[in-house]
Amino acid sequence: MGQHLGDPVCGDSTLGDPISGDSTLGDPILGADAAPDHEAAAGRGAEEEEEDGCLQPPCPGILLGSALLGAAVPAAPAARSRSRPGAVGAAGQRPPLRSHHASSATSDALGAPRPGLPACLTGERARLPRESGRIQRTAGSGGGTAPGQQGSQPGQRGTRGQRDNCTPGQQGSQPGQRGRDGGVRPGGVSRDAAATGQSNRGRSMWRRLVHLDLKGAAPRAQYLEQVLPLLRALGATGLLLEYEDTFPYTGPLEVLQAPHAYSPEELQALLSWARAQGLDVVPLVQSFGHMEVYYLGEGEESKQWLQQQNNTPQKLCLSHIKAVATCLAWSYPMVTPIVWDDMLRGISEETLAESGVPQLVQPMIWDYATDINVEGKVQLIEKYRRCGFSKVWFASAFKGATGANQSLTLIGHHLRNQLEWLQVAQRSPADVLEGIALTGWQRYDHFAVLCELLPVAIPSLAVCLQALKNGGFSEKVKENVENLLGMPNLEIETFMSPGLGTFPGSSVLTLVTQISFHLKSSVDELLERNRYSTGWFSPYHRKRKIIHPIIVHHLQPDAVRLFSKWSAVVQDLQAAMEQVFPRCAIEEWMEENVHPHLQKLQGVVEDLDEAIRAQN
Repeated sequence: MGQHLGDPVCGDSTLGDPISGDSTLGDPILGADAAPDHEAAAGRGAEEEEEDGCLQPPCPGILLGSALLGAAVPAAPAARSRSRPGAVGAAGQRPPLRSHHASSATSDALGAPRPGLPACLTGERARLPRESGRIQRTAGSGGGTAPGQQGSQPGQRGTRGQRDNCTPGQQGSQPGQRGRDGGVRPGGVSRDAAATGQSNRGRSMWRRLVHLDLKGAAPRAQYLEQVLPLLRALGATGLLLEYEDTFPYTGPLEVLQAPHAYSPEELQALLSWARAQGLDVVPLVQSFGHMEVYYLGEGEESKQWLQQQNNTPQKLCLSHIKAVATCLAWSYPMVTPIVWDDMLRGISEETLAESGVPQLVQPMIWDYATDINVEGKVQLIEKYRRCGFSKVWFASAFKGATGANQSLTLIGHHLRNQLEWLQVAQRSPADVLEGIALTGWQRYDHFAVLCELLPVAIPSLAVCLQALKNGGFSEKVKENVENLLGMPNLEIETFMSPGLGTFPGSSVLTLVTQISFHLKSSVDELLERNRYSTGWFSPYHRKRKIIHPIIVHHLQPDAVRLFSKWSAVVQDLQAAMEQVFPRCAIEEWMEENVHPHLQKLQGVVEDLDEAIRAQN
């Protein structure tokens, strides 16, 4: 959010350099979040090491948090220089080292980032062998977060663009290990990033990452252990973990931990479970703040830099991306970062090509709509190829993209979104597509309410994964989804699928559906449309504890019965949610979706009791 995270990309000790060394916990790689008016870290010597033994690469100053997603994908050898990187602007001068605006990195939609805003940096983990004390660099897949549908206004969910998908390789890294200082280093399961060789034309997206947005209602580790085999069976090839404040930071960043943050042991176990299922783990960390991008070039030093000949805000953005990516390339030659393509779309081919950025990063094209302008996406891919980008990624959504306070998932909307991306893939060169990430935003941003809970959206995720895996959706694919979820007669276009289901968390879906459809309406029926309530026990009567004795016999039994019924349902839901979420998430969801209605009902029951006592 708005706090300065030091400069983990450049080895600032405030993050303990999550990309390096003992980073084995899914590694929020490259989270270069510069705070306002905060001097970016200067470069370090190539051989300089922190006390924890992590090699610190020399790194240029960072202007703003990067627009990068730290993706672990094979890098072209030519693009990996061990020379000291430099963040040189288009005019040959290094851009200013300060950022002017300290805005938070808000993930919109869905916790999804807002339109036109680069999201974050994630990347592959590197292992620090105990015997060597030096870094072994491994290749893997990457992903990140992106804004909602293109062209929409900030704060609106249904108009956001989609986020990209990624593809799996083969695992190689070990679960989390501790550094010498005892602090856990982020890292994760790395895989061989070699492509499968399958063509995208008429076939499935072969790399499919499931995004877990942990900045709200982060599931318990034990629940994720139950879910991972199902995700693999449905066709997932990896996880995109947006840790946010659930990562067990140590040292100066320990203050960023939420009370419900995962323990080092829990994350180590999660990575082991993922590895056992053959799933990639790609960490995602905020970089460019989603508000900061609106103020790009507004700082005093930035304004001075922009006054120099041929300098523009676009070049300022590209110079920053290049600085961060070059730093990463120097330290991890086998890691290629992914950048949300929001800021690239409007930049001319000439400017992009001359910036050197296409040789360092891969763009991720996101769109969550059901009509994503297939031809426009195909042309955009061709533009990026002509500029020199070697690969592109897609990003879709399986939840969290249709309303900031959406409680039930519109499966049909998200299915159509996947089918649109399949059309883009079929019309694009097979060798340029790297994969797709199915984003599942939990909040539009850190200050927004919760979107659909993960267990509620699992049927949507299942449908989307199977559609991407099979290159389309048919009755046979639908039947396979139903069998895997234990949900006969799954409804795609409505919320009312009969049956409980047998997938982990299915009882949460059943009870949330019941509450979402019937709690408010039943309370409103009693209080606003029941003639005894509106005619003989209005707010005026309730305040003065006045009620006709005959009316009590008509109204009180219904009110008590309804309150008892919903209290039991809520108790069941709380018990089901306790198996999935920490207490804070349960309290938040209940306060937003249950308490306002249940308390109104409870108030009527209590007022009836008081009125009866007053009469007696």
